[in-house]
Amino acid sequence: MSAPHVIRGSVVLPEAELAWRFSRSSGPGGQHVNTSDSRVELLFDLAATKGLPEVWKERALERLASRLVDGVVTVKASEHRSQFRNREMALVRLTSLLAEATAPPPKQRRATKIPRGINERRLREKKARAETKRGRTGRDW
Repeated sequence: MSAPHVIRGSVVLPEAELAWRFSRSSGPGGQHVNTSDSRVELLFDLAATKGLPEVWKERALERLASRLVDGVVTVKASEHRSQFRNREMALVRLTSLLAEATAPPPKQRRATKIPRGINERRLREKKARAETKRGRTGRDW
C-alpha cells in the first residue's frame, strides 16, 4: 500500500489525510473471523484536504454531497478475509470515487440541423417501402 494512489493526472491521494477504522466483519467465516478486525472503514476529510486542487475539491463536494457527513467521505470494505486486502479495496474505491467526482463536466452538445439531402433520401426510402408493402395486398383476386 506504499505506492502512491493517483486520482487523475499528477494528483495523488495524500496518505497523511486518510483515517482508518477497523471492526469485525459480519457473515460466516469460522473461528478466525470472530477474533480479527478485518472490516475496514476509510475516512477522508474532503472539506479540509490540501491534496486536491481547489476547483476539484469544490466539484467533489458538490457531487458527493449526499455521501458526506461533516465534509468527510467514508468508504467501507469487508469482502475479503484479510484486513490488508480490505484496506487495498477501500483505497481503490476511494480513488475511483474521487476520480469520478472530480472529473470535468462533459462538453455541451451543440444542436445541429439535419442536412436536406439526408432527409429527402429518408423520405424516398419510406415511399419505396410503402409501395412495396402496398403491392403485397391481394385486392385483385
